[in-house]
Amino acid sequence: MQTVLSIFTDALAYGMVLFVISIGLSVTMGLMRVVNLAHGAFAMIGGYLASYAVQGLGLAYGFAVIVAVIGTIIIAIPLERFLYRRIYGAPELTQVLMTIGITFAVIGIANFIFGPTLKTIPLPSALAGPVDLGFRTIASHRIFVILCGLIVAAALWFTFERTAFGVKLRAAVDNAAMAAALGVRTEVIYAISFAIAVGLAALGGVIGAELLPVEPYYALRYMVTFLVVVSVGGAGSIPGALTACLLLGAIDTTGRYLAPEYGEFFFYLAVIVIISIFPRGLMGRLKR
Repeated sequence: MQTVLSIFTDALAYGMVLFVISIGLSVTMGLMRVVNLAHGAFAMIGGYLASYAVQGLGLAYGFAVIVAVIGTIIIAIPLERFLYRRIYGAPELTQVLMTIGITFAVIGIANFIFGPTLKTIPLPSALAGPVDLGFRTIASHRIFVILCGLIVAAALWFTFERTAFGVKLRAAVDNAAMAAALGVRTEVIYAISFAIAVGLAALGGVIGAELLPVEPYYALRYMVTFLVVVSVGGAGSIPGALTACLLLGAIDTTGRYLAPEYGEFFFYLAVIVIISIFPRGLMGRLKR
């Protein structure tokens, strides 16, 4: 019973970390049509900023999270204005080459400023200890991560499906020229969407640092994982991304518990099977 509960909570927490980070990539790929391979770099930047805020500036964990998210968005705004905006609608190869270049540049800068060592983000006492359920204790941080994932999923769904911003974004995606003719400022819509995606990546990089450690090659180490989640869930689908993260998180965590010698074998086997059955992902947007 204890092992089952441990697997369940760890799988759910891991899946939520993947979701919070990857949903931003799903938005940029599925809605904005940008293959952003530098997405993991923004999660890494968030982790570095939070680590420095806590250990270097002595800020509380909550303030460090806010600093990390806002700081990462501020760093990303000029990149969106002067680099990303040039590749909206460009061929996928152009997008891949530019964003992978940004990834290597961020890795180099992180190594130069912070050094090649792993960076930790100390948790407050409220998140560092266990929660006693009576029959079993669960790490408080796991519960915190799960709640964050649920809140992000609900907030994104409401924003994109039930607000004027979501309507304008879908209109800009479906027909940018027509949307612009009707008065929709598509460049502003894309900039806000990019900022949301980057902010979520930073948030995931901070709250998930216990599960995905922050180090200089973070952006490359987990790049494939984030892309896989988007592919399995279907680019642009919030329910699809959440389903994919929970499913793959459960498979990967269960495999590591029961057959650790196989590493990520079961994770990628599941990916191959799912993509073979659902080429567009579990809930992918159909091409128009």
